[in-house]
Amino acid sequence: MQMLTKFETKSSRVKGVAFHPRRPWILASLHNGSIQLWDYRMGTLLERFEEHEGPVRGISFHPTQELFVSGGDDYKVKVWNYRTRRCIFTLQGHLDYVRTVFFHPEQPWIISASDDQTIRIWNWQSRQCIAVLTGHNHYVMCAQFHPTDDLVVSACLDQTVRVWDISGLRRKSAAGAQPMMADPLSSQRMNAQGDLFNVTDVVVKFVLEGHTRGVNWATFHPTMPLVLSCGDDRQVKIWRMNESRAWEVDTCRGHYNNVNSSLFHPKRDFILSDSEDKTIRVWDTSRRTLLQTFRREQDRFWCLTAHPDLNLFAAGHDNGLLVFKLERERPAATIHHNSLFYVKDSQVRLHDFSTGNDAPMVSIRSAPAGQYLPPPRSMSFNPAEKSILLTSDAEGGTYELYPLPRQFTGQVADAGQTHRAAGSCAIWIGRNRYVVLDKAEQQLVVKTTPNQNPRTIKPPAAVEAIFPAPGTQILLATSTSVILFDVQTRQAIAEINAASVKYVAWSADMSKVALLSKHTIVVATKQLEQLCQIHETIRIKSAVWDESSVLLYSTLNHIKFALTQGDSGIIRTIDNPIYLVRVQSGDLHCLDREGNVQVLKIDPTEYKFKLALIHKNYEEVVSIIRNSNLVGQSIIAYLQKNGYPEIALRFVRDDTARFELALECGNMDIALETAKAIDKPAYWEKFSQEALNRGHVHMAELAYQRVKAYEKLSFLYSITGNTEKLGKMLTLSTIRGDLQSRFQNAFYLGDIKDRVCTLRDAGQHALAYLTAKTHGLEEEAESIRVAAGIEEADIEGLPNASEAALLQPATPIIPSPELDWPHLHVSKGLFEGDFDFGDKSVGPHPGKSRVADLASATAGADESNGTWDIDDGMGGEAEGSGFGAKTAPGFEDEVDLLGADGDDAEGGWGIDDDGELDAELTAEATAAAAAEFVAPQPGVDELDVWSRNSSVAVDQIAAGNFEHAMKLLRDQAGIASFEALKPAFLEIYTASRSALTMMPFSSASRIPLRRNPVESVDVSQYLPAQIYNLTSSLEQLQQGYRATTAAKFSDALDIFRRLLLSLIFVVADTADDAKEIRQLLQICREYVIGISVELERASVSKEDQDEENSTRLVELAAYFTHCQLRADHEKLSLRLAMNTAYKHKCFKAAGEFAQRLLELAPAPQIAEKARKMITICDRQSRDALPIKYDARNPFVLCAASHTPIHKGKAATACPYCQASYKPEFESELCRVCTISQIGAKATGLHLLASSE
Repeated sequence: MQMLTKFETKSSRVKGVAFHPRRPWILASLHNGSIQLWDYRMGTLLERFEEHEGPVRGISFHPTQELFVSGGDDYKVKVWNYRTRRCIFTLQGHLDYVRTVFFHPEQPWIISASDDQTIRIWNWQSRQCIAVLTGHNHYVMCAQFHPTDDLVVSACLDQTVRVWDISGLRRKSAAGAQPMMADPLSSQRMNAQGDLFNVTDVVVKFVLEGHTRGVNWATFHPTMPLVLSCGDDRQVKIWRMNESRAWEVDTCRGHYNNVNSSLFHPKRDFILSDSEDKTIRVWDTSRRTLLQTFRREQDRFWCLTAHPDLNLFAAGHDNGLLVFKLERERPAATIHHNSLFYVKDSQVRLHDFSTGNDAPMVSIRSAPAGQYLPPPRSMSFNPAEKSILLTSDAEGGTYELYPLPRQFTGQVADAGQTHRAAGSCAIWIGRNRYVVLDKAEQQLVVKTTPNQNPRTIKPPAAVEAIFPAPGTQILLATSTSVILFDVQTRQAIAEINAASVKYVAWSADMSKVALLSKHTIVVATKQLEQLCQIHETIRIKSAVWDESSVLLYSTLNHIKFALTQGDSGIIRTIDNPIYLVRVQSGDLHCLDREGNVQVLKIDPTEYKFKLALIHKNYEEVVSIIRNSNLVGQSIIAYLQKNGYPEIALRFVRDDTARFELALECGNMDIALETAKAIDKPAYWEKFSQEALNRGHVHMAELAYQRVKAYEKLSFLYSITGNTEKLGKMLTLSTIRGDLQSRFQNAFYLGDIKDRVCTLRDAGQHALAYLTAKTHGLEEEAESIRVAAGIEEADIEGLPNASEAALLQPATPIIPSPELDWPHLHVSKGLFEGDFDFGDKSVGPHPGKSRVADLASATAGADESNGTWDIDDGMGGEAEGSGFGAKTAPGFEDEVDLLGADGDDAEGGWGIDDDGELDAELTAEATAAAAAEFVAPQPGVDELDVWSRNSSVAVDQIAAGNFEHAMKLLRDQAGIASFEALKPAFLEIYTASRSALTMMPFSSASRIPLRRNPVESVDVSQYLPAQIYNLTSSLEQLQQGYRATTAAKFSDALDIFRRLLLSLIFVVADTADDAKEIRQLLQICREYVIGISVELERASVSKEDQDEENSTRLVELAAYFTHCQLRADHEKLSLRLAMNTAYKHKCFKAAGEFAQRLLELAPAPQIAEKARKMITICDRQSRDALPIKYDARNPFVLCAASHTPIHKGKAATACPYCQASYKPEFESELCRVCTISQIGAKATGLHLLASSE
């Protein structure tokens, strides 16, 4: 029997625990007065509740309502609502510590036990005490309701267990009686005789005496008339009762300290108990024998509870709580063709997928009386011999060979002659051969069904498990990798990095394999070439391949899919874990934890859609879009991210999203339509920019008109030579009274008279006179001089009018209606057609040209002068020729393009040119045949070849694609600041080419330098030369080590940080080199953090040594020891921490550092000093300073604040160097690498060039 730990916390002493009946939540009441709510599946703390004053001892969830109740040493019982996260009310009445609190399974009652020697029953709806149970004469340690009957059991330090009958209270409550008392303290003022304590409502049914010391816990069996109790006499007692009496059945002895809690296993005949002897023990209920003991060396256990439905238990101890189960619940199963073989209730059963028939085949060995036999762990089926191999953890690992009946009758057959032997794993590799892993001896044993001449093979590495593979091959799972091993040749064929693989799933054609770890799935080919890797935050339970090579896998609460290209998604949510065995045509066959075969309906539309996109099967894509309801933000984001915005456009109904997607895929018609619907200046501005970029001048003009961008319109008309509309802009500026715009338009038009009038109207008489005089407008100049009151004799230095020249607008080469840039005529893409996607209004309208659409839109929008703020009282000329005309300016010719007669349309399309076309083709063919010279095609730039051949950023930099390289680094490593990388960019770019001077006075030729000039005979192998490589990085690492050893910490910090930055540009030649680069990255990170901590410690040591600085000094020295340094540096850090802690009288910490130093086997004189330190510190095992350091509580160091982040606490990380940070530093630059954004999403740095 094993204790399988599912969740563990570190906290103050836990005095009470409670499971939520439906959600994966657990409550923990702590000795420090806090209540914690945890999600034990995700391992996260959901909420804290801190209103109790003093320790909280009792805690319980309501079975159906969103409530829980707590009781503590403040004499109060509090009822909480976990949805609103607050205390609803407090029940007061107890006069001493409240030990336990529980809800009634049906009635609105709460029962509480207290050190005031009473038990109280409360109605939480009326918030009144309805009964006080007296009779115990010492602290009442526990009181609980019976699950179904009107009974209460209580345990007390008066050495008795009492069973109370509360049927009278139920009848009284059903009759609508009033609460017993309104004043909870009235029991102290009234006579104890009579009906005060409800002696008629609650009566003592049995008093169980047998414990020799105080009783700490008592509980009912969920279905049988049994009571379980335990106490300070170190015994667990079982009592049986009937209607008339109760008696002791037996006693379980074995604990050697106080037993604090015990319970019946809800599904098996087991008893669990925990004690202050630091053990949890499991007993057989029927034979009362000890089955298993689970011990923790440091923690005394205080409480124990079981999940009401699942095989889960929780125990609270001195340093937190533990959620565990006692046995594996995954049924052993295997598939062969259309049949599923699985184990249930000590039988091998057969399930036929095609018919749904399910029946037992053969019985297997069951546990002898009073003993425990673990269920089978795995199964391997041999169709040739009709036999199975079952592997279990019994007796340190055993396997059993069972022959199956040749004819399946549906009845349980006799197992016949079986074979059992020691072995951790056993799988078939041939018709009559199988391989057994002997984990203890680390050898593979090849056996035959008539056990003759077994052969042993020494595996190439320490193997933890073996799995089947095609042919005579098997998979060997080590702690860090999986090896493909051929048993016949005894050779390792391939290896892949995959740590702690627990299960393996092969595709139907055995071409792909999924390697399942606790939180990771590695998908590979049958040669173990990695295709992708999927990481989950919660446990992965099983996986299966469907017929289209899509992997479906289950976690604790989801069924998900994964494509071999790396995309994944959620198919559906599940309530309880299941184990997938087969998927076919939307039916998912699985096993639950009870061994029942279930068939779940799933919707494969999403992953089939993505698979069709990846395989470019666009016909299926169109079919899925037409026939399914594939919607949602995730699919839209996926299409947009993977370069299919035109498809995403068909799913979107929101105008804002449609506008962005239309711009991205260049569909300016839909962009215009959505811009009209949104009608906001920011969107028109963006639309105008994109229209200009794509050469849609008329669309840009329309956008400028909508937002009244007069200056931009004037400039647009000026550069396109549209003098007519510039004149209209001049008229509009005059009407609007905008002198600046009026002068600018007159300047663009070369209208000197209007410029003079504008300057005069602006009061600039001198400028107006000068302008008129310069351009020969004598009459206007004279009138201006007179109006300004200036004598002509006073005017000097006038320019010569004969040299004056006017700025004239450019003469348009192309007529105004044809200003849009010419576009190539290409066929429409598959997704740009007009096929029905479910919304007829989406997309351009058939039979209506883009220009016609623009014209109608402009006329409708700008028909009234109010849009342009034009005064309705203006003259007839302005009204007829301004922008308020019914036909949009510039669109007059376009509106009539489709208005031609039917007879002329054919000629307009050039349909009658067939004869000329044939003649032209004939002439071209003759000229080509007669030609003697064919001009060579231009070559391909090698920089483009480099860019095409590699997907790593350093090769893109060498090719000059800085922007693409920066985008790659942003996506792969979350790099946000490139300032520190600029010198490296320039160095890589210049070092990848050489200059060769051919002739004097001629420019030098640039010659690209290749990384592999000898091997690169094929263009696809061309790659640029490298200046950063693994060898130089290792030399730099040695420099950093030497500087650290010499205590030159500032120099070492610079070296390691430079090395950290240079690793971005190192390209690995092999997978092993990539692994080494990642190790270097980890080493640099640890040294940068460690040295930064030491530099801060040195800085603090120079300040005044008050208590705060002294505490920080010891903490920093302690944190330095937890950085992953080289052994000699770790010894130095431990010596430093030991001396610092001892100097500041932190003897407990100093002793721990000395003990860790001894474990590293230091020099004899240093070891002797460490032993003396341990001797001294053991005498005074305390710390004088309140340092925040606990070596037993796992933590990582925040690289910004240099404070610990303990396990279970929220944290974020740098996507490049993986340095950990507290959440408040998210979105800032990493303090370690100085270039990446903390918490940014990244795919991971690519170290191998794609061609390799």
